[in-house]
Order: sequence, then structure tokens, then C-alpha cells
Amino acid sequence: MHTARSSATIRIALVGDYDPQITAHQAIPLALERAATDSGVRVDYQWLATPELIHEQQLKGFDGIWCVPGSPYRHIDGALLAIRVAREQQRPFLGTCGGFQHAVLEYARNVLGWNDAEHGEINPHAQRAVLTPLSCALVEARDRIQLHSGSRIAQAYGTQSIEEGYRCRYGVNPDFAGPLLSGALRPAGHDSDGDLRAVELDGHPFFVATLFQPERAALQGRTPPLVTALLNACLEAQG
Repeated sequence: MHTARSSATIRIALVGDYDPQITAHQAIPLALERAATDSGVRVDYQWLATPELIHEQQLKGFDGIWCVPGSPYRHIDGALLAIRVAREQQRPFLGTCGGFQHAVLEYARNVLGWNDAEHGEINPHAQRAVLTPLSCALVEARDRIQLHSGSRIAQAYGTQSIEEGYRCRYGVNPDFAGPLLSGALRPAGHDSDGDLRAVELDGHPFFVATLFQPERAALQGRTPPLVTALLNACLEAQG
């Protein structure tokens, strides 16, 4: 452990509507604590409920932002605000499950200018539903994911083939995947059927979103590599 790191404290905003019944919400504090111990830092985290998140000033002082599972969120604009702040201010960001979905939606609306982009869970009849039901809902499922060589996710795991757990019913609509993923937002992982399961943002120090829930590893006594990577990105940003 580096002594310089041992005195560092990293503040993480957990954006989502906390529910103790959600497995991922049970896992997230454990995942952060394990990653902090492994990295030799202290971590302070705060749950930010989406209805209460209305000003970007509320995110001031957080080193990193994690948009957590548990959608549909009670207030979609609160989640999208946090993601926009992370993207525009180059703050380390992790989105898992619902966080993945809303990172894609925020990018579609605010980077591609698709003002009519919608989440199919909220507006299933929208002409531009960029997120639609998966062909096979991944509820309490595990699957093998092939990570793209050179991606931040592959670097975090130290391998290109991983197995992770899901609890998810919505993913990127294949009808819009081409234009969505032709710019800064890049595919970073696909499942055994070739379906998109992870994305990253080029030109950002750490902006990673996964449809799977890496935090669940903490419930089996393992440190999720992506959570360690998030904390390390925050540490690097602190200088």
C-alpha cells in the first residue's frame, strides 16, 4: 500500500432510488468498501435519490458518479442530469444496468441531439425508443461476455472473457445501435450471442457503462474490478 494513497478519501455519488430489497443495492456498499481496501484509500459514498437531484451543484464535491441499478427511476431527469455532469465535466463515471440504459439515453439526447429519444420502459410507443426489451430478459441470469481488446473494462479485468450476473430487461435497440455507436460512445463488450453489453466514452478519463451488474461479485466475497478501476480513476483525477 502506498502511503500517499492511504490518506486519500474518495467521494462517490450513488445516483438512484435506494431500495434495500434490490440485490445490487445490497452489494454496492460492500463493493466500494472492498475496492477501497484493495486500493489503500478511504471511500465516502452518498445515495442521491433521483427526485431530489435537480441542480448540478448537488454533485459538487463528488470525485465520481455511479448511476446504479433499479430503474425505472422515480425521476428520470435526475439520473440524466448526473450522467450529463459526469460526461461534460470529465468526472469518473460508472453506470450499471439501469445506469447503462440511461447513459445511452443521455448520450442520444444531449450529444446526438435526438430530443425525441426515449426509454422503452417508460414510453414503449415512442418512435425513437433507443432502449427496448431484450429478446430474452436477463433476470437473475449469468452470461459470458467478450470484452474489446484495449477497452478500459478489459484493462480493469485483466482479461477479455468474463462471466457476470444480470437482472435486466432492457438494452440498446438494434435499430439505433449503428448511429449511437459510431461516434464517441463505443461498444466495449458483447455477450455469447453477440448482443451489446458494455459501452465506453472516448475522450473521457473513465466513462464506463455495463448492462451487467459487476457489483454482485462483492456478495460472493470478491472485489469487482470495475469498482476498483472507478476508485483509481477518481484518485488519478485528484492528482
